[in-house]
Amino acid sequence: MVFSLVDWGTKRKRKTADITQALSVDPVDVATLRRMAISEGGLLTDEIRCQVWPRLLNVPPNLLDQEPEKVEREDNKDYNQVLLDVQRSLRRFPPGMPDEQREGLQEELIDIILRVLKRNPQLHYYQGYHDIVVTFLLVVGERLATVLVEKLSTHHLSAFRHLRVFFYNNFIVIIFRAEVGTVFALSWLITWFGHVLSDFRHVVRLYDFFLACHPLMPIYFAAVIVLYREEEVLECECDMAMVHHLLSQIPQDLPYETLISRAGDLFVQFPPSELAREAAAHESMAASTFKDFELASTQQRPDSVLRRRRRQKPGAPESSAVSPVVAVAQPSTARRFVRLAVMGLTVALGAAALAVVNTALEWAPKLDLFP
Repeated sequence: MVFSLVDWGTKRKRKTADITQALSVDPVDVATLRRMAISEGGLLTDEIRCQVWPRLLNVPPNLLDQEPEKVEREDNKDYNQVLLDVQRSLRRFPPGMPDEQREGLQEELIDIILRVLKRNPQLHYYQGYHDIVVTFLLVVGERLATVLVEKLSTHHLSAFRHLRVFFYNNFIVIIFRAEVGTVFALSWLITWFGHVLSDFRHVVRLYDFFLACHPLMPIYFAAVIVLYREEEVLECECDMAMVHHLLSQIPQDLPYETLISRAGDLFVQFPPSELAREAAAHESMAASTFKDFELASTQQRPDSVLRRRRRQKPGAPESSAVSPVVAVAQPSTARRFVRLAVMGLTVALGAAALAVVNTALEWAPKLDLFP
C-alpha cells in the first residue's frame, strides 16, 4: 500500500509537469491536454482545470478575461423556473459551506444561466441544466463559468436536444419486457451525471473525460454502467417498478477509471460513423445524409487520443483484463449484441448527428487527424 501511494504521487508529479509543459508552448499542446484529461486521475486539481477546460472547449483567449454583463432577471421568461431549481440545489454545494457563501453562489448560478440563455435565444432551459452549470461555477468561478457554459451549451449539449436514447443488449431484453424504457438514464445524460453522483470528485473527473471527447461520450459512459450492472439486472424480477428502481439508483462506488477506459474502448470499436450506418438501416434514412455523416465522423480529431491510447495498451483488446465489455465482443453472436447495445444509444441521428459532428470538428481545427 505504501508503494502504491508513493507510485501514485510520482505519477501525479509527472502528469502535473506534462500539463504545465503543454500549456507553456505556443500554440498550446491541446492534444496532450486531452490525453491528460482522459488518462487515469484526469486533471487532478481545480487549479489545473481552470487552465485546461477552456483549452478543451477551444475558447478564444480573448474571451476569458471579459467581465460578465449584468442580468435583468425579471425580463427573462425562464427566471421563475431557474429560481425554483437553484433553490432546490442545496445538495450540490459542499457540505458545511456557510449559508451566506452558498446563497451568494446560488445568486451567481442564476445569473450565469440567464446570461447564457439571453445571449443564445435558440437555447431552451431544461430542469437539470443548473446541475451542469453549478459544477463549472464551483470549479472555475462565475466569470469563467459563463464563458465555458455558453460554449458547452452550443456544442456538446446540443447533442441531447434531438437524440433519442435507448439501450439494447442480450440482457437488456429484460428491460424492454418490463416496459422500463430509458427514463432511468435521462438525468444521467442531461446533467452529465452531476445530479446523481454525491461525490464531487467523481463528477469533475467525468467532466474532464467528457470535455476531452466527442459530445456523445456521456452516452457511451451510460452504456458501460448498464453493462457493468448486467448481473444485477438479470437477477432482478422482470417488473417495471423494480427494474426501473434498480437502474435509476446509480451506485456511488463505481470503478470510475475502469468504466472510463471501457467507454473509450467502446467508442473506438463502435464509433458514431458505424452507429450511423446501422441506425440508417433501422431508420431508413437517406443514404446521402449518412455518407456526409460518415465522412465527417472519420475526422473526429479529439478522439484520436482514444485510438492512440488503445493501441498503446499491451496486448489485444480481447485479452485485456480491464475491458471485459470488449472481450465478449469476439464471438459473432456476442459481438452483435454488444454492437446493438451501443448502436441503440443513438438512433434519430439525421441532421442532429451532422450538427454534433460538425461541432466536434470546430473544437480544435489545428489538431492532426488521427493516424
